[in-house]
Amino acid sequence: MSRILVAMSGGVDSSVAAALLREQGHDVVGVWMRLHDVADTYSEFKKSCCSLDAADDARRVAAQLEIPFYVMNLEREFDAGVIQPFLTAYLDGRTPSPCVDCNTYVKFGALLGRARHLYDCDAVATGHYARRIVDANGRASLARARDAEKDQTYFLYGLRQDQLEHARFPLGELTKPEVRAVARSLGLATADKPESQEICFVPGGNYRDALRERAGWAPRPGAIVDADGSTVGEHRGSAGFTIGQRRGIGVAADAPRYVSRIDPLSNTIQLGRREDLETRHVALSGVTFVADEPPTGAARSFRAAVRIRHRSALVPATVRPATAHEPRRGGRWAIETDTPVWAAAPGQAAVLYDGDLVLGGGRIERPEAVEAA
Repeated sequence: MSRILVAMSGGVDSSVAAALLREQGHDVVGVWMRLHDVADTYSEFKKSCCSLDAADDARRVAAQLEIPFYVMNLEREFDAGVIQPFLTAYLDGRTPSPCVDCNTYVKFGALLGRARHLYDCDAVATGHYARRIVDANGRASLARARDAEKDQTYFLYGLRQDQLEHARFPLGELTKPEVRAVARSLGLATADKPESQEICFVPGGNYRDALRERAGWAPRPGAIVDADGSTVGEHRGSAGFTIGQRRGIGVAADAPRYVSRIDPLSNTIQLGRREDLETRHVALSGVTFVADEPPTGAARSFRAAVRIRHRSALVPATVRPATAHEPRRGGRWAIETDTPVWAAAPGQAAVLYDGDLVLGGGRIERPEAVEAA
């Protein structure tokens, strides 16, 4: 059996992940990660994975399971890999995917490195709903969880082969009710704890507060224009909007209007009707593949199903390289979907699937990048 470090957030999922690995006979080490200054406070509703009550809950579960427990400070790595890209994206008129960055650069980056060097662990396990499949040649694949409603592979597409080799997802074959049942049967302290539904370093849920407090953002009024370019209103700062947003715009029109474009340079918000936000063409940058290479080679197109946000439906598409010689990691690819997708937000992740298998993904670029590709 292996020595495995479990990233224990203080929630029921990671608690059960640790319990299952221990029952399987593995040598389990529990670690709660201190990621930012929110860890100095208690969560009012006890839903945050990064506050003091979460650390207390993780410690209590580790004691129940009789496994060693440590607190690891990864604030510097989290700030560089998650918080700063998050702030920069909004200020640049993009919509970030902080959970993708956290998994790629922190949990299966910095944490995995320390797990192997400090604790002599073979792998890092999390409470993600995802499956890891290893073939006869030892190659690892990432597959969707059995519980389709809880599947979290969208946030894990950036893992490399060397990371996936040392990743473990004990909950991949379980549903959420089954996980709760396991926790209750073991009497775990987190069995009935509510799920965390907020960005961990934005405890109030309003990312604009994070922009003000962490990036010094001072909202500056600017024009709101309609699809024809006519000015229809004024906003209080372009970084306070996201593509597809309808509420809070403050513009009356003959039909619902949605934010269709954000231009931070001119501080302009453009609106459109719902149909104006539909597209069959999506450009991606920073594309990576779980197998460390494209399914058909870097110079050839391939078919896949694409998901442009965590809860959106999978849409069949053709994926092609932007140039004849895209790099294996970090390249630019163009997607043409069979049916339109709605509100493809620059900065968000677009993840590619072949059935249940995750092929890879990248970050959505602005519409003009499609022509450039």
